[in-house]
Amino acid sequence: MMENPSILSHVSLGTNRFAEAVAFYDKVLATFGIGRILDVTEHFPAIAYARAYPEFWIQQPFNGKPAEAANGIHIAFMAKNREEVHAFYEAALAAGGKGDGEPGTRPHYGDAYYGCFVRDLDGHKIEAMAWLAGEVVGE
Repeated sequence: MMENPSILSHVSLGTNRFAEAVAFYDKVLATFGIGRILDVTEHFPAIAYARAYPEFWIQQPFNGKPAEAANGIHIAFMAKNREEVHAFYEAALAAGGKGDGEPGTRPHYGDAYYGCFVRDLDGHKIEAMAWLAGEVVGE
């Protein structure tokens, strides 16, 4: 196995609207060339997305209780450039998500930071961001 510099194995988000949430993430993550990599719905309602190994899961809560969005928690997806950040934002809104911070600079996160925030169908806060080192990020 090649060495992985990430400190995380994977992240899972619970959903109360499994089929709709999967359709939402199919559209939104496609803006980064990310797709489904593992489908275990034969055993449990869960789908994993990634480029190489299961990193991001959408699933119904294992304990059978309703999924809840946690205040103060969000998931950020790495974009390559501004265009991917904008594509992510537009795809999320078109798929039923709600804007929670339009694409743009966030100087308080660093001079090279460019990102956006949305709420998915269950209210989870998701983000697309790009590090634009060496580029003037101000609009």
